[in-house]
Amino acid sequence: MEHIATPKVENVHLLDNINTRNSTVGTLYITTTHLIFVSPKEKEELWILHMHLNVVEKLPLTTSGTPIRIQCSNFRTATFLVHRDKDAQDIYTSLIHLSRPLQLEDLYCFQYRSKSDLPQHTGWTFFDLGAEFARQRVPSTSWVTCGLNTEYRICPTYPTQLLVPATVTSSLVVGSAKFRSKGRLPALTFYYSATGAALVRCSQPLSGLKGRSPEDEKFIGCIAEANPGGKFLYIVDTRPKINAMANRAGGKGYESEAFYPNTKFVFKGIENIHIMRESLSKLVETCELKTDTMELFLQGIEQSQWLKHGKAVLEASIFIAEALTSGTSVVVHCSDGWDRTSQTCAVAQLLIDPFYRTIQGYQALIEKDWLHFGHKFSDRCGFLAGDSREISPVFTQFIDATWQVMTQFPQAFQFNSKYLLAIHDHLYSCQYGTFIGNCQKERQELKLSEKTFSLWGFLTNSADEFVNPLYDHASKTEVLRPSVSPQNIRFWRGLYCRFEVGTHPREPVIDLLTLTQLHTASLEDHAKHLSKRVDGLRSLISTAKASGAVKKFLPSAVTGMAVKQDVEEVNDSELEKVEKRFVELKTALVEKCQSSKM
Repeated sequence: MEHIATPKVENVHLLDNINTRNSTVGTLYITTTHLIFVSPKEKEELWILHMHLNVVEKLPLTTSGTPIRIQCSNFRTATFLVHRDKDAQDIYTSLIHLSRPLQLEDLYCFQYRSKSDLPQHTGWTFFDLGAEFARQRVPSTSWVTCGLNTEYRICPTYPTQLLVPATVTSSLVVGSAKFRSKGRLPALTFYYSATGAALVRCSQPLSGLKGRSPEDEKFIGCIAEANPGGKFLYIVDTRPKINAMANRAGGKGYESEAFYPNTKFVFKGIENIHIMRESLSKLVETCELKTDTMELFLQGIEQSQWLKHGKAVLEASIFIAEALTSGTSVVVHCSDGWDRTSQTCAVAQLLIDPFYRTIQGYQALIEKDWLHFGHKFSDRCGFLAGDSREISPVFTQFIDATWQVMTQFPQAFQFNSKYLLAIHDHLYSCQYGTFIGNCQKERQELKLSEKTFSLWGFLTNSADEFVNPLYDHASKTEVLRPSVSPQNIRFWRGLYCRFEVGTHPREPVIDLLTLTQLHTASLEDHAKHLSKRVDGLRSLISTAKASGAVKKFLPSAVTGMAVKQDVEEVNDSELEKVEKRFVELKTALVEKCQSSKM
């Protein structure tokens, strides 16, 4: 409560985002976790988590009061008009402090207590890296587990369990780690057993202008040899070539084909975190335009280049997927190997392996390629007060890329877009400990699995609303090949504009199908329950018929007979009528359920 100077302000106006002349009058409350706006007259409540606040601005004083504008990481925007400037200043100061804590231990997940009966540990043990590699059929004769990173001795941002080629020695592992930025040596993330090709990820080499490492060169050679069916090895640098060349001047850079025989080197031109941050900022500005001019909106989308950057991520991912399916192993890196590398490796696996297109599999993909391999969630999402230049929507682009593929292959995914939105929202909410920290080592030190709830537990408990009704189980062997032609790269209104107030398009067909599916399942369950009751009553009648007396009273609505207090004799013909009536009722229930599926 130390940061809350004014916990309650009355007569606050919530301005309409489109027409600022329209407003809703209510009371603004600030708690330790939420900003709450309540309008009794309009019967409206707006709850915003402090951790969702991305931008808080105190705009210049007007004749009506002082506007406080907020922009959220889940793309909600709101402007509150506060009459007293002192109250506005108190609100602004409080929100600035509450939205960016100074320590990880001050985040919402350490205070959150679930209202459901879900045990706290649920979800923390859903994923096991060793079990996931075993599903991929490694370790094998070609790939073995390396124990040199136990206790994070070689690379603190990698998992403790690494898979490397069987022919690699300990000295090669150590030498390669020293030659790679942040010690992020080449390590297996996906083995495609159908072709024997491997997807290996790492960071850029510390080559500079003329530097080289015999250990790293031999390590890369061992990766190529681990795939006997491959004629060569791809090294994919996801950066623009000019960026990689600039890094050479700083002692880093990229591999030279002259030092790495039997390799083909390619650049993929995905821009850096700073350009992506600016791009999303321009996109959000476009979505907030107070104009109904189509030309300005489309112009804003184009100038933001957000779709262009998304297309670049997809193109690189498709290249990697096609190489693996054709039997060629691929080594992928960017600068430090935790941003663009995570994006492209994860999307490539999504295209190849149907398991990752299931609810459980998508969680495993995020756990492996984002959490265990050290994407810096705390820095990139700006959970704490710190260097804003480290913030970038890298994971948002991955979620967007997943949605792009889903729109082209709606039957290939077990989950729907609501699942993606839930993951994205809770990434920034910090309500669950799943995404807290920059690497697995930090998460273990924070003891998140003991002190916080897991997002995977929550999503599993609510799985029904995330199931895609169009999912085709028969598509489990299909490798997806999405089109990246410009007309197939779409603007995701459901993410970037979902909090718009005003006229909305019709409810998506897939959402209607989901509701219909849930309603049908509910009817089927109810029919089974009624059918069981009918069978029970039939059995009761048969017993009564055999004994010559009805010992339980039957409802008059079913039998057509009045219920009496005394037990009466029922002749055979009457019992036969009742039994026939129950059979008809059961048949009608079954027919109704079948018709609801049509």
